[in-house]
Amino acid sequence: MIKSLISPGVLLAGAMTAASSYAVEADERRARGEETLEKITGPAGKKVIDSLIDISPELGNWIIDFAYGDVFSDTQVSLCTRELATISGLTALGNAQPELKVHIEGALNVGCGPAEIVAIISQMVVYSGFPSALNGINAAREVFEKRGIKMSGSSVGKKIHETGLSSYRSDAGINPWRRVYCPAIHSGIK
Repeated sequence: MIKSLISPGVLLAGAMTAASSYAVEADERRARGEETLEKITGPAGKKVIDSLIDISPELGNWIIDFAYGDVFSDTQVSLCTRELATISGLTALGNAQPELKVHIEGALNVGCGPAEIVAIISQMVVYSGFPSALNGINAAREVFEKRGIKMSGSSVGKKIHETGLSSYRSDAGINPWRRVYCPAIHSGIK
């Protein structure tokens, strides 16, 4: 019954329109991906893509089309927020130093501040442990040094380093014998 309602010419025309529409969408996706990759990573991203041509050009295509053409170019979240999320994920992985450095550079390129980057990496101690966070901080240090960015450290960190944790906690009105890691137990308690 369906065969008699659709002629072969109509079916072929529909398939060609769909294929043509897909080709235009793929071209737009590729252009969006290349533009977003350049905006975030500058020449470093292109080098990564070029390095894949001889062994896995498909991987380079997926990076451009999917990662940057679909995900990073989506406007629901700012590029700075996306880069900070990427930095947190790569820090938590703990084994992606080259990628982490590229995305720390990318975060700086799209307007994230060095202090934000350090804070996000430091927060990963809670989720992935000290080794991952330390690796992340070292990656940030390398990127900052390369760019001539000097970090002065937080005032809380300096106070603890100079006088010790007990002194800091006493000055802050916190009983130094209580444990730091459980804020629910201490909220409002001095």
